[in-house]
Amino acid sequence: MRTEMRLRMAPRMIQSMEILQLPIMALQEKIEQELSENPMLVDLRESSPTGDAEGEEGGPPAVAEPEAEGEPSEFDSLINLDENWSELYDEGPRRSRASLSEEGDRKQDAMQNMASRPRSFHDSLTEQLCFDDCDPIVRQLAEFIIYNLDDNGYLKLDLHDVVRDFGGEATEEQAEEALRMVQKLDPPGVGARDLRECLLLQLTPETPSHDILRTLISNHLDDLQHNRLPAIEKKTGFSIATIKEALEHLRRLNPKPGASFAIDTGNKYVVPDLIVEADELGNYEVRLVDDHMPNLSISRYYQKQLRNKSTDPAAREFIQKRIQSARWLIESIEQRRNTLLKVARAIIEHQKVFLDKGPEFIEPLKMQQIADRVGVHVTTVSRAVDDKWVQTPRGIFPLKRFFGGGTTTAGGEEIAWDTIKQKLLDIIAKEDKSNPLSDEEIVDEMRRQDLVVARRTVTKYRQALNILSSRQRRQF
Repeated sequence: MRTEMRLRMAPRMIQSMEILQLPIMALQEKIEQELSENPMLVDLRESSPTGDAEGEEGGPPAVAEPEAEGEPSEFDSLINLDENWSELYDEGPRRSRASLSEEGDRKQDAMQNMASRPRSFHDSLTEQLCFDDCDPIVRQLAEFIIYNLDDNGYLKLDLHDVVRDFGGEATEEQAEEALRMVQKLDPPGVGARDLRECLLLQLTPETPSHDILRTLISNHLDDLQHNRLPAIEKKTGFSIATIKEALEHLRRLNPKPGASFAIDTGNKYVVPDLIVEADELGNYEVRLVDDHMPNLSISRYYQKQLRNKSTDPAAREFIQKRIQSARWLIESIEQRRNTLLKVARAIIEHQKVFLDKGPEFIEPLKMQQIADRVGVHVTTVSRAVDDKWVQTPRGIFPLKRFFGGGTTTAGGEEIAWDTIKQKLLDIIAKEDKSNPLSDEEIVDEMRRQDLVVARRTVTKYRQALNILSSRQRRQF
């Protein structure tokens, strides 16, 4: 025997947390699903204003109540809902003809405006093979190579592995011929096995500085990547001016020839859950975007049947469970609304200067601070802001954008890490490009601006912002 403590979460609590975490579009899908599965749940917006009394109460008007004893009760069908609900009740509350027609028009418009599948990178290369007359085995090897190219257009397999995986009677000589065939296709550089080969494949006799570029790419690519121009000058005898001119043409080559064919899934639209607007006094008001949310209610029709003592006990139990489920959903949605508004208002109140002056004035903020202010657990705040977006006068941001740590200035003032990043960008933008600042010198410059940060912090943020090292930023 042993004594132990366990935390068990009630289904109602689990559902409440799940609803809180859903963004607005996912919540609408969840509600539509519940409306189709739970006959006790109705959307008051879809009640027909001229319908009969039963229709207004959310009941199934198409099914008449049995009048004679011995006839099957409609509640016998409710118990076997999975089998014949669609036949008897048309999968939910009866909608008006205008509502059904409008929904059909929306779906048809969506299908007509759906983008067709774009031609893929591999499709384009395979179609170009049709114009080449070659040995069938070589052509099949070329197709095999094409479908083993990565998204950037590189072949990561060596030819020995290509022959092994291809099977059959293919030889490495045929694989080499197939690879040469692929490397002649458009875009130039496709089928390369490394960056050096990719760039060399793109050179033509018409390329400016052709001979110089071939030498630089073949023998000095590593020095080019690290901006070691004086070392290249010493090894090749080319002047710095000649090397820089060749570099301008090198930058026009494409190191990732397959990337331009990446499938575009279309514009990703963000639907904000909240809108922040400034009033005449400069204060910010927060409201939920829920104008088009269904207005949920419990069907009065089935509530009456539940209170009716003559209702079959099995049917009464079924109705009671479904009504309870519907009530939990409605309460969870209302709780989500209240929690999200409280959390968002607390965040906006803390980040008022951010909205007044811009993102560089963001304040350090932790979720625990909002949890203490709102009076909830920090995990509740985490779920409330997860995948939620807010529309502000400064733009649309994820709610998580307003959270972040920071550091303390020499004067004892807290400053957010985002502000440190902006300062880093400003310092590098103003530096002398012929003698750029090292990370240690950037630390000293920030210290002169009353910001104390470690060198490793500067290095981390510089790399996160895709800023090159001082040696690579140097302009000769």
